[in-house]
Amino acid sequence: MDLSLVDLSPVPDSGTATDAYENTVAAARQAEALGYSRFWVAEHHAMADTLAGTTPEVLLGHLAAETDTIRLGSGAVLLNHYSPYKVAEVFGTLDGLAPGRIDAGLGRANGSPAADRALGTDRRVENPDEDHHEKIDAVISHLYEEYPDEHPYSDLEIPRSGERTPVPWVLGSSPSSATIAGELGLRYCFAAFIRPQFATRAFETYREHFEPSERGGGLDEPEGMVAVNAIAAETDEKAARKRAVAEASFERMARGVVGSTPSVEEAIDELGGVPEPTPATLDAGEWPRAISGSPETLTGLLDQLADRVGVGEVMIQQVVSDHADALRSHELLAERIGLTSS
Repeated sequence: MDLSLVDLSPVPDSGTATDAYENTVAAARQAEALGYSRFWVAEHHAMADTLAGTTPEVLLGHLAAETDTIRLGSGAVLLNHYSPYKVAEVFGTLDGLAPGRIDAGLGRANGSPAADRALGTDRRVENPDEDHHEKIDAVISHLYEEYPDEHPYSDLEIPRSGERTPVPWVLGSSPSSATIAGELGLRYCFAAFIRPQFATRAFETYREHFEPSERGGGLDEPEGMVAVNAIAAETDEKAARKRAVAEASFERMARGVVGSTPSVEEAIDELGGVPEPTPATLDAGEWPRAISGSPETLTGLLDQLADRVGVGEVMIQQVVSDHADALRSHELLAERIGLTSS
């Protein structure tokens, strides 16, 4: 099993965006040294006091200078906010900065009405699935110069390294995104830390709709990755304590408090106690929004979930109050799985 990471650049308690970005750089450097396959950064808006990851295209440019070999990408760039040509230019530029190691993770999401208005985003698209399909298709046409000669965009060029063109991924948390990925013959990553109940169905939908593609970035066979909220510690009990932060954050979001991260102690108090350790074997159909465990337990759980949806790579996402807990978790998992350090 291959492992990758996605980082939201959370702002530490009493910290700033500068502190958040320093932590993201440290995590990317560590991931490269430990042998993780890829490191992605996210895009969230109107939560900059808690999540500094607002512009993956900027942060990725900095990470390109701070790393040498690990693949870098967006998890995701929110395509509904931007023109496909501009997005293609961004990823072409990133490819020039980190030749042959850029992933173009393409997703969509609406934020608050105010944020969407500020971004110039039309929330009343008549057919959002069709619009998203067309925008992804257009990004690929620009990246791989696939517009026919008679097309008005055929003479438009983007920066490039001359090595491997950025690899497109469709990202989502519903079967509709899986349908689009399948129809376009592209790689698909499902965010199980958002809607785990749809994970199995989404990958079934992806494979049902998959059409082999000879286009740039296209595939002969389906290829997927699942993103999971997971944290490791030395024992199942210690890991469950650290998972309390994610569990309390999820409960806060259900109450409309988005983006806040309690300390471990605050989380345990809000939950009324330490969560039970995640069982080493999940029941059929059981997919918790967050999982935890010792390296042995957690790698077993990741294997189960990856097998359930038929993928060979898992991307780890975490909600932690202490950045050191995240780094230690990455280290424990890499050691257990036997990733090859660089």
